[in-house]
Amino acid sequence: MLELVPITDGIGTEVRGIDVSGPISDREFDRIHQAWIDTTILLFRGQEMTPAQHIAFTRRFGEVYAYTRSQFNHDEHPEILILSNITRDGKPIGSAYSGRVWHSDGAYLTDPPVGSMLYAREVPPEGGDTWYGNMYAAYDALPPSVKERIEDLKVVISRVRSRPYNYPDRPAPTARERAEWPDVTHPLVRVHEESGRKVLYAGGNVPWRIEGMSEDESAPLITFLQEFSIQPRFTYRHQWQAGDIVLWDNRSAMHRATSYDHVKHRRLMHRTTISGGRS
Repeated sequence: MLELVPITDGIGTEVRGIDVSGPISDREFDRIHQAWIDTTILLFRGQEMTPAQHIAFTRRFGEVYAYTRSQFNHDEHPEILILSNITRDGKPIGSAYSGRVWHSDGAYLTDPPVGSMLYAREVPPEGGDTWYGNMYAAYDALPPSVKERIEDLKVVISRVRSRPYNYPDRPAPTARERAEWPDVTHPLVRVHEESGRKVLYAGGNVPWRIEGMSEDESAPLITFLQEFSIQPRFTYRHQWQAGDIVLWDNRSAMHRATSYDHVKHRRLMHRTTISGGRS
């Protein structure tokens, strides 16, 4: 029997009583989908699904696509991105780490993805947790004066500028990458396409800036918003178990990966990405 249980008072819903690889009625799925929209992340525990079933389940939430790191896509199912420290024939089968600062996926794109579904196949005995933050709640809690100030502002997102923050061990962007990575702008206050609710879209730890403001004016404001949005009352740290699925709404949630001992322990995660809401 389907149960929808809050993960915390501030974020997320655990979905119980469902086998995601089996049939889910439209009525049950409508309840699951609405919980996703309302609470930003869904958790399913103890699941077993093949890559094909993973893709099929993701498709119930929207169009599936791949937009990054194609060298780590699953050989037979390129819709799946492999996140893993495992090597085969001396080569990594996936991306060993990513996203260890607070962020929204694909913020540097004109049309960022709607959501992502991450499935844990192998997990280390400790570490490798993922933080999630509810950006509906962060916006709702802002002082009225701040809401008024930021209502019509836009944030400038620079993939080039954020590289050393996101991946400090990687070389600086090449001339070709700089040319291929133009800055984009997004509203600092987004309106969720399905819920109609306002969402804070200030990014995590990267040095974004506000369009039309000097650095001296922009930096304190964006820093305040970023730090405000990751208070404990808005966040949840997920400790992965094999068989866990977490689906996050990229329009209303941020997330951040944490480290683990990648020398001693194996980790294998499969991720799908959603480009648009269901029809």
